[in-house]
Amino acid sequence: MSVIQWNESFHVGIEHLDNQHRKLVEMINELHTAMKKGEGKMIIQDILDKMTHYTLDHFKSEEVLFDQYVYPETGTHKQEHKAFVEKVANFKTKFDKGDIFLSIEVIMFLQEWLINHIKGSDKKYTSFLNSKGVR
Repeated sequence: MSVIQWNESFHVGIEHLDNQHRKLVEMINELHTAMKKGEGKMIIQDILDKMTHYTLDHFKSEEVLFDQYVYPETGTHKQEHKAFVEKVANFKTKFDKGDIFLSIEVIMFLQEWLINHIKGSDKKYTSFLNSKGVR
C-alpha cells in the first residue's frame, strides 16, 4: 500500500516539475514498501541514495527557474530545500553507520515534508512562473 497517493492536488502547473514531484512520491512509496517488507539494508540504502540524488536534481530544477525569472520568494524556498537536504543527509549517514534503522518516523517525516512543501511552498510559485510563460 502506498503511503502517499498522487492526485491532482499535487499539481503545480509546470509539467516537468509535476513529473519530478510524481517521481519523488513514487520513491517515498518504494522506500515505505521496502521497509514494510523487511527488505535488506542494501536495498533500502540504494533507494535512499537514489532518492537523495533525485531530490537534489529536482531542487536544482526549481531553483534554476527561480533565478532565471527572479522569483520573489527564492531565498525562503532555497532555505527550505537546504534544510530538507541536511535532514535527509543526516538520516542517511546514521542509517549507513547503523546508528538508526529506517523507521516509520523517517517515512512519516519524508511524507509530511513532501506533501506540505508541494501543496504549500511549491504552489506559491505556480502563478508567478505561469505568468512568465513557464508551463
